[in-house]
Amino acid sequence: MKEQNRRSFLKAGATLSASVIAGSAMGAVSNEKKSEKNDSLNMKTSDRTLGTGQHSLRINHGMGLGCMGMSWHRTYIPDRKPMIELIRKAYDMNVNFFDTAEAYGPWRNEELVGEAIQPFRKKIILCSKFGFNIQDGKLSGLNSKPAHIKEVVEQSLKRLKTDYIDLLYQHRIDPTVPIEEVAGTVKDLIKEGKVLHFGLSEADPVNIRKAHAVHPLTALQTEYSLITRDPEEAILNTCEELGIGFVPYSPISRALLTGYINPLTKYVADNDNRDTLPRYTPEAVTANWPLLETIAAFGNQRGFTAAQVSLAWLLAQKPWIVPIPGTTKQAHLQENLWAAGFEFSKEDLKSFTEQIAAIKITGARN
Repeated sequence: MKEQNRRSFLKAGATLSASVIAGSAMGAVSNEKKSEKNDSLNMKTSDRTLGTGQHSLRINHGMGLGCMGMSWHRTYIPDRKPMIELIRKAYDMNVNFFDTAEAYGPWRNEELVGEAIQPFRKKIILCSKFGFNIQDGKLSGLNSKPAHIKEVVEQSLKRLKTDYIDLLYQHRIDPTVPIEEVAGTVKDLIKEGKVLHFGLSEADPVNIRKAHAVHPLTALQTEYSLITRDPEEAILNTCEELGIGFVPYSPISRALLTGYINPLTKYVADNDNRDTLPRYTPEAVTANWPLLETIAAFGNQRGFTAAQVSLAWLLAQKPWIVPIPGTTKQAHLQENLWAAGFEFSKEDLKSFTEQIAAIKITGARN
């Protein structure tokens, strides 16, 4: 019986992989024509704004580049040179929004990004984060004490080879430090010119409002995707009311929504947090196949990949949502940017969203 179940499970995996690969091929043909018209998606209509007034940031393509996986938490660590080339290629493709953090590595990712962006530092929006204790090169609890924030920013500036950070997030809410003190500290850093804009990550509406009252927030960064819809309603409504932009991280759910991950995928525990997340167990991946098949089927019918459908769906939710998909491959970078060129019809968006909502998701996100 176990052998029979294993064969069925492998067969299902092969079917899903085939559908995703087919979507990739169809997307390549469709998007080749699209790029001729849109000049590699250098479209003014796809640009988006995070925040409001003097606290706003204009994001090309309505999408940024998450750089974490280039050096941390994705099982393997790519060679440094091709990752620098990838970041510079993104800039050549008109990407101007790059995301990193002191925690990524720790430190290695800021050093990588800092080196890569040197030729065009003044022409991009650089984002980083604070909020952890780091001891012996490992994360060791939260720390958003004012003195620590200032220390972290000084160190980040050195690693990033710059004298200012465009958008600085508190990485996680520290329950031991009032959010008003955190916001006040960042406000001081903004007055000093070391930071230009303030953001939070994974904050609830209460903390969002308290921080925003001290200094206007430009963006909230939180996990959001077709499989992780927690921010809907309370979080997004708060952002809309206050004029705060929303930046979904893991918008393709750490490659899960692409079909790249299957029940046999192995992770290197020392450099991959997916091994600890309930949604990435073989049982959960198998149980969630109907979602992946639905996404792939929608894309196949329209010449788009599963990743492109996932990103386009996020972009369709609100005009102030700016995803930051990560990648270590130039082909996937182009694939992700092409998603900005796809617009759902009202009928398709309604139908697709209803199909997704009807699928029960197995496994908590953390």
